[in-house]
Amino acid sequence: MLHLTKVAFGATSVEQLADRIAIRRAEGGLVLTTRYLPKRHEEMVGHPDSSLFWIVKHQLVARSPILRFGEAEAGRIAIHLRPELVLVQARPKRAHQGWRYLEQADAPADLGGGDASGLTALPPALMGKLAELALI
Repeated sequence: MLHLTKVAFGATSVEQLADRIAIRRAEGGLVLTTRYLPKRHEEMVGHPDSSLFWIVKHQLVARSPILRFGEAEAGRIAIHLRPELVLVQARPKRAHQGWRYLEQADAPADLGGGDASGLTALPPALMGKLAELALI
């Protein structure tokens, strides 16, 4: 399975990214546009767990599941994402332009599911601070 990574441009915290995605959800969906179709897009479309991992302050902090790829205006490519933010165990990641591939073996684990630590109950702002301090 394969994922993408992308810098959450302009977002200075996980909370700000969560707010942005909530607005997009209310508007009906989350679509990113890019100039080129990822060459390995078929590896992502065939797997329902493929996601776009968000980078905030040089940390992979969350992901949004990839639904499909399509066409956008002016010959661009649309990456349709499920408008949700799944928090992950923060992991350092250098900023980059556009998107990059992330292999499943290198993807951080979700904080949800059977998390007995209670981390998923924390507000996104606190999660972001803990990640910045490398405490989670």
